[in-house]
Amino acid sequence: MTDQPTWELSGFGDEIDADPAIQVAVLQALGASAIEVRSAWGVNVVDLDEDQLAGLHRLFEERGQTVSAIASPIGKVPVDEPVEHEVGRLGRAIAAAHALGTTNIRVFSFYFEGRAPEDVRDDVLVRMRALADLAEREGVTLLHENEKDIYGDVPDRVLDIVESVGSSALRLAWDNANYVQCGVKPFTDGWERLAPYVDYLQVKDALAADASVVPAGEGDGELLQTLTALRDAGYAGYASLEPHLSDFTSLGGFSGPAAFGRAGRAFRSLTDQIGVTLR
Repeated sequence: MTDQPTWELSGFGDEIDADPAIQVAVLQALGASAIEVRSAWGVNVVDLDEDQLAGLHRLFEERGQTVSAIASPIGKVPVDEPVEHEVGRLGRAIAAAHALGTTNIRVFSFYFEGRAPEDVRDDVLVRMRALADLAEREGVTLLHENEKDIYGDVPDRVLDIVESVGSSALRLAWDNANYVQCGVKPFTDGWERLAPYVDYLQVKDALAADASVVPAGEGDGELLQTLTALRDAGYAGYASLEPHLSDFTSLGGFSGPAAFGRAGRAFRSLTDQIGVTLR
């Protein structure tokens, strides 16, 4: 009999509270050994200074909490921004990753409002290649998140990015709810093609009818099929809770401790069904 598969449970700490000490306390109460860092004390991770990063690192070490990823805002800007703009910001995200002991950095693939995707493709790929080049030099992995209204919002264009850039430093973070909000059936429409590039799972679900975000397994995100496929493929990485249950904007979301706990329990009920241990 094989050992039961184990995944590392993480979560967006700032969806719980601005205070990282409270973030860690709630995550640990849910059995999460890791945290995904988007902001602390109300400051985005790319804007934290050296002293703040050092303080955050001390807190995590004292509490025994590892960092699964830097949830950066890189690529959540118009594609018309100069290449150097996001490369510079990625440098700050990389500094945060080094300071906090992770090699994973979430990124996006640029807004292009009012233009056709095919008209911005080359500009997007130039920028993603530049970001990947820096990541390669710095020994970090960029995790592209499929997000509504960016170039890589649907499976075809996500695949285009990762295959066209062709860098070992550019992989995928998979978000079922974001696909639902783009009119995609995540597992049915995208999993088979994208699975070879998926290194990270972001956990939320959504209803196709109105795009509202709901706890894992309560929406149309085909979570159970996705989780089962990950298990069967031998996945042993992170599952990061990003519930967005109270409020969210293009720059992030918030749930609060109670709703975040509800999201964590809903996800654990799914992994229990398929025999996956979360730690």
